[in-house]
Amino acid sequence: MERWSELEIETEERKKFPFLHLLLLLITFISTMLAGAIQEGINPIAQPHLIYKGLPFSLTLMLILGTHEIGHYIASKKNGVSATLPYFIPAPSLLGTFGAFIKMKSPIPDRKALLKIGVSGPIAGFSIALPATIIGLWLSEVREPSQMKGGISLGSSLLLSFLTKTILGVTDDSADILLHPVAFAGWIGLFVTALNLLPMGQLDGGHITYSLFKSWHKYFSWLIFISLIPLGFLWEGWFFWIAAVFVFGLRHPQLIDETTPLDKGDKILGVIAIIIFIITFIPIPFKI
Repeated sequence: MERWSELEIETEERKKFPFLHLLLLLITFISTMLAGAIQEGINPIAQPHLIYKGLPFSLTLMLILGTHEIGHYIASKKNGVSATLPYFIPAPSLLGTFGAFIKMKSPIPDRKALLKIGVSGPIAGFSIALPATIIGLWLSEVREPSQMKGGISLGSSLLLSFLTKTILGVTDDSADILLHPVAFAGWIGLFVTALNLLPMGQLDGGHITYSLFKSWHKYFSWLIFISLIPLGFLWEGWFFWIAAVFVFGLRHPQLIDETTPLDKGDKILGVIAIIIFIITFIPIPFKI
Protein backbone atom coordinates (compact mmCIF):
# COMPACT_ATOMS: atom_id res chain seq x y z
CA MET A 1 0.00 0.00 0.00
CA GLU A 2 1.34 3.42 -0.91
CA ARG A 3 2.14 5.58 2.12
CA TRP A 4 1.17 9.23 2.03
CA SER A 5 3.40 11.95 3.38
CA GLU A 6 2.15 14.34 6.09
CA LEU A 7 1.86 17.09 3.47
CA GLU A 8 -0.29 14.91 1.23
CA ILE A 9 -2.53 13.92 4.13
CA GLU A 10 -2.96 17.55 5.19
CA THR A 11 -3.74 18.55 1.58
CA GLU A 12 -6.34 15.78 1.39
CA GLU A 13 -7.92 16.93 4.68
CA ARG A 14 -8.23 20.47 3.37
CA LYS A 15 -10.34 19.19 0.49
CA LYS A 16 -12.92 17.79 2.89
CA PHE A 17 -15.93 20.03 3.42
CA PRO A 18 -16.23 20.84 7.17
CA PHE A 19 -19.82 19.58 7.34
CA LEU A 20 -19.75 18.50 10.99
CA HIS A 21 -18.16 21.76 12.15
CA LEU A 22 -20.78 23.84 10.34
CA LEU A 23 -23.64 21.65 11.56
CA LEU A 24 -22.53 21.97 15.19
CA LEU A 25 -22.06 25.71 14.67
CA LEU A 26 -25.64 26.04 13.39
CA ILE A 27 -27.16 23.88 16.13
CA THR A 28 -25.23 25.75 18.83
CA PHE A 29 -26.32 29.08 17.37
CA ILE A 30 -29.95 27.93 17.61
CA SER A 31 -29.56 26.49 21.12
CA THR A 32 -27.86 29.64 22.45
CA MET A 33 -30.49 31.84 20.80
CA LEU A 34 -33.21 29.77 22.50
CA ALA A 35 -31.35 30.10 25.79
CA GLY A 36 -31.10 33.86 25.32
CA ALA A 37 -34.81 34.09 24.53
CA ILE A 38 -35.73 32.10 27.64
CA GLN A 39 -33.55 34.42 29.72
CA GLU A 40 -35.68 37.26 28.36
CA GLY A 41 -38.84 35.54 29.55
CA ILE A 42 -39.84 34.20 26.14
CA ASN A 43 -41.58 30.84 25.83
CA PRO A 44 -40.11 29.38 22.61
CA ILE A 45 -43.07 27.04 22.13
CA ALA A 46 -45.85 29.55 22.79
CA GLN A 47 -43.98 32.54 21.32
CA PRO A 48 -41.76 31.23 18.50
CA HIS A 49 -41.97 34.60 16.71
CA LEU A 50 -40.07 36.21 19.61
CA ILE A 51 -37.10 33.80 19.66
CA TYR A 52 -35.05 36.45 17.84
CA LYS A 53 -34.79 38.30 21.16
CA GLY A 54 -32.15 35.77 22.12
CA LEU A 55 -29.84 37.03 19.38
CA PRO A 56 -27.83 39.55 21.45
CA PHE A 57 -26.85 36.84 23.94
CA SER A 58 -26.27 34.17 21.29
CA LEU A 59 -24.17 36.25 18.90
CA THR A 60 -22.00 37.68 21.68
CA LEU A 61 -21.34 34.32 23.32
CA MET A 62 -20.69 32.54 20.01
CA LEU A 63 -18.26 35.28 18.98
CA ILE A 64 -16.32 35.00 22.25
CA LEU A 65 -16.11 31.21 22.17
CA GLY A 66 -15.32 31.13 18.46
CA THR A 67 -12.59 33.76 18.74
CA HIS A 68 -10.99 31.81 21.59
CA GLU A 69 -10.80 28.61 19.53
CA ILE A 70 -9.78 30.36 16.31
CA GLY A 71 -6.93 31.91 18.29
CA HIS A 72 -5.73 28.40 19.17
CA TYR A 73 -6.26 27.22 15.60
CA ILE A 74 -4.23 30.02 14.00
CA ALA A 75 -1.41 29.69 16.55
CA SER A 76 -1.32 25.93 15.97
CA LYS A 77 -1.01 26.37 12.21
CA LYS A 78 1.68 29.04 12.56
CA ASN A 79 3.72 26.73 14.76
CA GLY A 80 3.47 23.66 12.56
CA VAL A 81 0.86 21.80 14.62
CA SER A 82 -2.02 20.16 12.77
CA ALA A 83 -5.38 21.12 14.30
CA THR A 84 -9.05 20.86 13.47
CA LEU A 85 -11.49 23.69 13.04
CA PRO A 86 -13.55 24.48 16.17
CA TYR A 87 -16.21 22.04 17.33
CA PHE A 88 -19.09 23.86 19.06
CA ILE A 89 -21.05 21.88 21.66
CA PRO A 90 -24.80 22.60 21.84
CA ALA A 91 -26.54 21.84 25.13
CA PRO A 92 -30.06 22.08 26.60
CA SER A 93 -28.90 24.35 29.41
CA LEU A 94 -29.16 27.91 30.72
CA LEU A 95 -26.39 28.91 28.31
CA GLY A 96 -27.35 26.69 25.37
CA THR A 97 -23.81 25.36 24.99
CA PHE A 98 -21.00 23.55 26.76
CA GLY A 99 -18.43 25.63 24.89
CA ALA A 100 -16.17 24.77 21.97
CA PHE A 101 -12.84 23.09 21.36
CA ILE A 102 -10.29 22.24 18.70
CA LYS A 103 -8.37 18.99 18.46
CA MET A 104 -4.62 19.02 17.88
CA LYS A 105 -3.64 16.08 15.69
CA SER A 106 0.15 16.30 15.86
CA PRO A 107 2.68 16.75 18.68
CA ILE A 108 3.70 20.21 19.85
CA PRO A 109 7.34 20.75 18.86
CA ASP A 110 8.77 22.94 21.65
CA ARG A 111 8.11 25.31 24.55
CA LYS A 112 7.82 28.37 22.31
CA ALA A 113 5.06 26.75 20.26
CA LEU A 114 3.34 25.44 23.39
CA LEU A 115 3.30 28.88 24.99
CA LYS A 116 1.95 30.62 21.90
CA ILE A 117 -0.76 28.01 21.41
CA GLY A 118 -1.64 28.17 25.11
CA VAL A 119 -1.94 31.97 25.36
CA SER A 120 -3.54 32.59 21.96
CA GLY A 121 -7.03 31.33 22.83
CA PRO A 122 -7.49 33.09 26.19
CA ILE A 123 -6.03 36.38 24.96
CA ALA A 124 -8.16 36.30 21.80
CA GLY A 125 -11.33 35.43 23.71
CA PHE A 126 -10.56 38.06 26.37
CA SER A 127 -10.17 40.72 23.67
CA ILE A 128 -13.82 40.13 22.73
CA ALA A 129 -15.27 39.37 26.18
CA LEU A 130 -13.89 42.57 27.74
CA PRO A 131 -15.52 45.08 25.34
CA ALA A 132 -18.70 42.96 25.29
CA THR A 133 -18.88 43.19 29.08
CA ILE A 134 -18.26 46.94 29.03
CA ILE A 135 -20.94 47.55 26.38
CA GLY A 136 -23.33 45.19 28.15
CA LEU A 137 -22.87 46.96 31.48
CA TRP A 138 -23.70 50.28 29.86
CA LEU A 139 -26.99 48.69 28.76
CA SER A 140 -27.70 47.04 32.12
CA GLU A 141 -30.09 48.24 34.83
CA VAL A 142 -29.32 49.08 38.44
CA ARG A 143 -32.15 48.26 40.83
CA GLU A 144 -32.71 48.43 44.55
CA PRO A 145 -32.20 45.08 46.28
CA SER A 146 -35.88 44.97 47.36
CA GLN A 147 -37.02 45.05 43.73
CA MET A 148 -35.37 41.76 42.83
CA LYS A 149 -36.43 38.53 44.50
CA GLY A 150 -34.97 35.08 43.87
CA GLY A 151 -33.00 34.15 40.79
CA ILE A 152 -29.31 33.46 40.32
CA SER A 153 -26.64 35.76 41.68
CA LEU A 154 -23.44 35.93 39.64
CA GLY A 155 -20.07 36.12 41.31
CA SER A 156 -17.55 38.84 40.64
CA SER A 157 -13.85 39.01 39.86
CA LEU A 158 -11.36 41.83 40.39
CA LEU A 159 -12.01 43.02 36.84
CA LEU A 160 -15.80 42.78 37.07
CA SER A 161 -15.86 44.61 40.40
CA PHE A 162 -13.80 47.41 38.86
CA LEU A 163 -16.00 47.62 35.76
CA THR A 164 -19.31 47.66 37.66
CA LYS A 165 -18.07 50.37 39.98
CA THR A 166 -16.57 52.44 37.14
CA ILE A 167 -19.40 52.10 34.62
CA LEU A 168 -22.46 51.81 36.86
CA GLY A 169 -21.16 53.61 39.92
CA VAL A 170 -22.20 50.89 42.36
CA THR A 171 -20.45 48.32 44.50
CA ASP A 172 -21.48 44.67 44.59
CA ASP A 173 -23.48 45.02 47.81
CA SER A 174 -24.99 48.47 47.35
CA ALA A 175 -27.51 47.53 44.66
CA ASP A 176 -28.54 44.74 42.33
CA ILE A 177 -27.56 44.79 38.67
CA LEU A 178 -29.90 43.29 36.10
CA LEU A 179 -27.41 42.35 33.40
CA HIS A 180 -28.15 42.97 29.76
CA PRO A 181 -27.82 39.76 27.67
CA VAL A 182 -24.61 41.10 26.10
CA ALA A 183 -23.15 41.71 29.57
CA PHE A 184 -24.18 38.21 30.68
CA ALA A 185 -22.46 36.70 27.63
CA GLY A 186 -19.40 38.83 28.41
CA TRP A 187 -19.46 37.61 32.02
CA ILE A 188 -19.51 34.00 30.77
CA GLY A 189 -16.66 34.76 28.39
CA LEU A 190 -14.49 36.16 31.18
CA PHE A 191 -15.35 33.24 33.45
CA VAL A 192 -14.52 30.69 30.74
CA THR A 193 -11.23 32.51 30.13
CA ALA A 194 -10.31 32.13 33.80
CA LEU A 195 -11.30 28.44 33.79
CA ASN A 196 -9.04 27.74 30.83
CA LEU A 197 -6.17 29.68 32.42
CA LEU A 198 -6.15 27.61 35.61
CA PRO A 199 -2.45 26.61 35.83
CA MET A 200 -2.93 22.88 36.02
CA GLY A 201 -2.94 19.76 33.87
CA GLN A 202 -3.38 20.26 30.15
CA LEU A 203 -5.57 23.35 30.34
CA ASP A 204 -4.35 26.48 28.57
CA GLY A 205 -2.96 27.66 31.91
CA GLY A 206 -1.21 24.31 32.27
CA HIS A 207 0.43 24.75 28.86
CA ILE A 208 1.62 28.22 29.86
CA THR A 209 2.95 27.02 33.22
CA TYR A 210 4.79 24.13 31.58
CA SER A 211 6.36 26.53 29.07
CA LEU A 212 7.46 29.08 31.66
CA PHE A 213 8.21 26.88 34.67
CA LYS A 214 8.52 23.31 33.43
CA SER A 215 9.94 21.84 36.65
CA TRP A 216 7.22 23.55 38.72
CA HIS A 217 4.26 22.49 36.58
CA LYS A 218 3.29 19.46 38.67
CA TYR A 219 3.44 21.47 41.90
CA PHE A 220 1.22 24.22 40.46
CA SER A 221 -1.21 21.57 39.21
CA TRP A 222 -1.57 19.87 42.58
CA LEU A 223 -1.74 23.19 44.45
CA ILE A 224 -4.61 24.46 42.30
CA PHE A 225 -6.29 21.05 42.34
CA ILE A 226 -6.28 20.92 46.15
CA SER A 227 -7.27 24.59 46.47
CA LEU A 228 -10.41 24.07 44.38
CA ILE A 229 -11.73 21.29 46.64
CA PRO A 230 -12.92 23.60 49.48
CA LEU A 231 -14.37 25.96 46.86
CA GLY A 232 -16.48 23.03 45.66
CA PHE A 233 -18.49 23.23 48.89
CA LEU A 234 -19.40 26.81 47.94
CA TRP A 235 -20.11 26.03 44.27
CA GLU A 236 -20.56 22.40 43.26
CA GLY A 237 -19.35 23.08 39.73
CA TRP A 238 -15.77 23.07 40.97
CA PHE A 239 -16.11 19.37 41.84
CA PHE A 240 -17.09 18.60 38.24
CA TRP A 241 -14.24 20.73 36.90
CA ILE A 242 -11.50 19.19 39.06
CA ALA A 243 -12.85 15.70 38.32
CA ALA A 244 -12.66 16.39 34.57
CA VAL A 245 -9.11 17.74 34.85
CA PHE A 246 -8.09 14.75 36.98
CA VAL A 247 -9.47 12.31 34.40
CA PHE A 248 -7.50 13.96 31.60
CA GLY A 249 -4.44 14.07 33.82
CA LEU A 250 -2.59 16.57 35.98
CA ARG A 251 0.70 15.75 34.26
CA HIS A 252 1.72 17.46 31.04
CA PRO A 253 2.96 15.35 28.11
CA GLN A 254 6.54 15.94 27.05
CA LEU A 255 7.36 17.97 23.96
CA ILE A 256 9.44 16.88 21.00
CA ASP A 257 12.08 19.45 21.98
CA GLU A 258 12.27 20.35 25.67
CA THR A 259 15.38 22.52 25.42
CA THR A 260 14.36 25.42 23.13
CA PRO A 261 14.42 28.56 25.35
CA LEU A 262 11.75 31.25 25.43
CA ASP A 263 12.61 34.77 24.34
CA LYS A 264 11.54 37.99 26.05
CA GLY A 265 8.43 38.35 23.89
CA ASP A 266 7.27 34.84 24.80
CA LYS A 267 7.70 35.55 28.51
CA ILE A 268 5.74 38.81 28.20
CA LEU A 269 2.85 36.91 26.60
CA GLY A 270 2.96 34.44 29.46
CA VAL A 271 2.87 37.21 32.06
CA ILE A 272 -0.09 38.85 30.27
CA ALA A 273 -1.99 35.55 30.40
CA ILE A 274 -1.24 35.16 34.12
CA ILE A 275 -2.50 38.70 34.80
CA ILE A 276 -5.69 37.97 32.85
CA PHE A 277 -6.23 34.87 34.99
CA ILE A 278 -5.75 36.80 38.25
CA ILE A 279 -8.21 39.56 37.35
CA THR A 280 -10.90 37.28 35.85
CA PHE A 281 -10.95 34.39 38.36
CA ILE A 282 -14.27 34.09 40.23
CA PRO A 283 -14.07 31.93 43.39
CA ILE A 284 -17.87 31.52 43.69
CA PRO A 285 -19.36 31.95 40.21
CA PHE A 286 -23.04 31.27 41.04
CA LYS A 287 -25.33 31.60 44.04
CA ILE A 288 -29.05 30.85 44.21
